[in-house]
Amino acid sequence: MLSNDSSNSVDIMLGNPKKALIKMSIPLIVSLLITSFYNLIDAAWVSGLGADALAGVGFFTPIFMILVGFGNGLGSGAAFALSKYLGENNKQKANNASVHSIILDIVISMILTIILLIFLKPILNAMGAGQTIGYATDYGVIILLGSIFIIFSNALYGIFRGEGDTTRPMYAMIISAILNMVLDPIFIYTLNLGVKGAAIATIISSVFVILMLLYWFYIKKDTYLKPNWNNFNFKMDISIDIAKVGIPASIQLLNNAFFAAVFSALLAYVGSTDSVAVYSTGWRVVIIGTTPLLAIGTALISVIAANYGAKNYNNIQVAHRYAMKVSIVIGIIVAVLTNVFAGDIASVFASSGSSIRIAQELTSFLAWIVIYYPTMGVGVASTYVFQGIGKGITAMFQTIMRETGFTIFFAYLLAIVFGFGVWGAWMGIVLGEIVSNNITMVWADFEIKKLIEK
Repeated sequence: MLSNDSSNSVDIMLGNPKKALIKMSIPLIVSLLITSFYNLIDAAWVSGLGADALAGVGFFTPIFMILVGFGNGLGSGAAFALSKYLGENNKQKANNASVHSIILDIVISMILTIILLIFLKPILNAMGAGQTIGYATDYGVIILLGSIFIIFSNALYGIFRGEGDTTRPMYAMIISAILNMVLDPIFIYTLNLGVKGAAIATIISSVFVILMLLYWFYIKKDTYLKPNWNNFNFKMDISIDIAKVGIPASIQLLNNAFFAAVFSALLAYVGSTDSVAVYSTGWRVVIIGTTPLLAIGTALISVIAANYGAKNYNNIQVAHRYAMKVSIVIGIIVAVLTNVFAGDIASVFASSGSSIRIAQELTSFLAWIVIYYPTMGVGVASTYVFQGIGKGITAMFQTIMRETGFTIFFAYLLAIVFGFGVWGAWMGIVLGEIVSNNITMVWADFEIKKLIEK
């Protein structure tokens, strides 16, 4: 086992998976909460511009999710490969893989930016942006021009997670969030840039995160892994290891964006653009509420990958079951608190101007949507098991099954076929999540038992 002090996190991942999970999850919870607050901060300030501006930013949200999805997906691929190599006690290969991941991130971000800029307006029109398309494009073009920073910052986190360090990225995100909070009102109102100002503030904050992460890698040079050019030697097997988790994970999150786009169109059909504003705003709250569950799942990738590389399959079972237990408890607590304080939360985003008209519907959305939170605790942990053992395509399929399959099916069935309208669409999310999360849990448990019996 690795003995260097800076490799202590790797030692913990291999020796005590429960302790490693908690140690990595807490900073990740803070980091992901801050990432979620980026969107909430934008929404809170943009709401002062009116419901149409809020809906316009909401229509761009699925596209923003594509950018974040690719960054997180590639980061997951890097975390899997690096943790696996460290579990195999092969630091040289892990260093080489860290450079591979950076090159892959830059290339993919440039390609993705060009494609989305070309098709931005057709996508927004297809989603039914209508009268809000001006706000959506004003916000969207600036975000897309700076998308390399959004993707790159999320992907760099994967290198830190690969060596078991989730603390320093947390520090970068805290400072960046404070910067974003300060810049938002300045750019939106003081400089009178409106939704464009919110986008500029987000990009500047992302740039700041990258600068801090690069400082630790290349100036302070105190990270365990060294993503330096002199450690790079192109290896096809390394590229495949990163891609077999990273690409499906990106598509998996891309599917989330597709779901958001389809669901927004469904809401516009059975409701109005106000319903889209409710969903896009309310979903930001949902993301914050479920952040601890996603953080535990994200930490689980590295813990499982390290033990997978070391062939400690019993540790994989221990980590999975412990992650589910903790996540279920957190899911229940967050669901109850969100339901009780739904009105107070809604008032933050719908307390002035034309935004007031969505307050009641937003309160109702927040009160009902939380039903599925406890089952998400088992679903997320189970999906991330497959990423941790290198079966990214299986994890991708599970997400598509949940979102595009069960959730959209039930939303269409309840909203249109049975005529429950907007409420039926919300309940489609709840029912789809409950069914698919339990299927995923059984699937993951079976897969782990097969590993143990090898």
